[in-house]
Amino acid sequence: MTTSPLQIRDFQLYWVARFCAVLATMGMVVIIGYQVYDTARADYGMSIREASLILGLLGAAQFVPLAILTPVAGWAADRWERRTVARLANAVDLSVALGLALATSNDWLSLPLLFGFAALHGIARVFVGPSMSAIAPNIVPPALLPKAIALSSIAWQGATVLGPAIGGFLYAADPALPYWTAAALLGVAILTLSPIRRVVPPPMSRELHPIRQMVDGLTYVRGHRFLLGAITLDLFAVLLGGATAMLPVFARDILHVGTEGLGLLRAAPAVGAALVAAIFAIRPLHHNVGVKMLAAVAAFGLLTIVFGLSKSMPLSLFALALLGAADMLSVYVRSSLVQLHTPDMMRGRVSAVSGLAISASNELGELQSGIAAALLGPVGAVVAGGGAAVAIAGLWSYLFPELRRARTFDPPPTVLAEALEEEKPA
Repeated sequence: MTTSPLQIRDFQLYWVARFCAVLATMGMVVIIGYQVYDTARADYGMSIREASLILGLLGAAQFVPLAILTPVAGWAADRWERRTVARLANAVDLSVALGLALATSNDWLSLPLLFGFAALHGIARVFVGPSMSAIAPNIVPPALLPKAIALSSIAWQGATVLGPAIGGFLYAADPALPYWTAAALLGVAILTLSPIRRVVPPPMSRELHPIRQMVDGLTYVRGHRFLLGAITLDLFAVLLGGATAMLPVFARDILHVGTEGLGLLRAAPAVGAALVAAIFAIRPLHHNVGVKMLAAVAAFGLLTIVFGLSKSMPLSLFALALLGAADMLSVYVRSSLVQLHTPDMMRGRVSAVSGLAISASNELGELQSGIAAALLGPVGAVVAGGGAAVAIAGLWSYLFPELRRARTFDPPPTVLAEALEEEKPA
């Protein structure tokens, strides 16, 4: 009897592919952000607040293609073989890594060039997200899906721990080395996805126009208050409360720890998150999952305030690690609920909507943080954002009581009925 997703060969390959792809992505992201901020300060003579605003605009540059292409990406994951979509998207990201490696090696860097590569990186990510997310439920039994999500989170968080730290140290040795390494890792991810059995989504109705099928993902989420509440909770909490965009500012000009310290700051949240994910992989949550998700979002906001006020590197790392643990608890519950409350025929499109919310919270959060930092300074922006995240947790518990009342991960009868209807022969 199979008791763990790791006993399934396809999941093992999927886990390795996810780990390598995220490791590459996180190493690239931390260096792109630092190069943008450093280029703005050193080459363009900008002040801290002006360069902070440029960091915010970098987030917007990545979000615009995500916002435009998310419906297309979700439709593609529900229309075509999902491994193929994921491999092609990772291939685009590989080309971004090679381009940045060459530009860095030859001293071609400028803000327009960095922004262009960041936008192309955003395009790749929007197609990777829904296709990869929709693979896991098809290669493990439903009863093992919460464990699979926890293990997948370990891959994601483990890579998020190592990626920024490795990227920072590689950058200190040779500024182009993080990008060459990322290109190699993305190549491994593409090769590792190939042996997994084909993951073909259920056939779509040919009577509906593709654009209508794309919009159906948004319509489905809007019509299911539980999904809408879970997805928007993460959207607004991280949009207003995220401190990640300001980490280059804190590393360079507040804590004075350089790129190596930036790598540690970026890795700290993932350390806490990886530990929590490992616990859930062994002992999954079973009871009062909705209340625990809301409490985790409130803790995320409080710890963001602690980080913003800290002037000590050890305290900052400790606050970020606890912040990451709280975020992982929220992500674990939300991801499990979204996957299990969505029929397979809609998983790609609903995953795309969820991915858009995550991207909006991250990339638009960077824009919001940049604007707030330009007005309030980086410390004021982070502290105000943490307070907003606490408020969002309380407000969502009132606006969406369905979240507060969620006791277990068991899908409701309506989703089970939709799944059974999907399996009926035409």
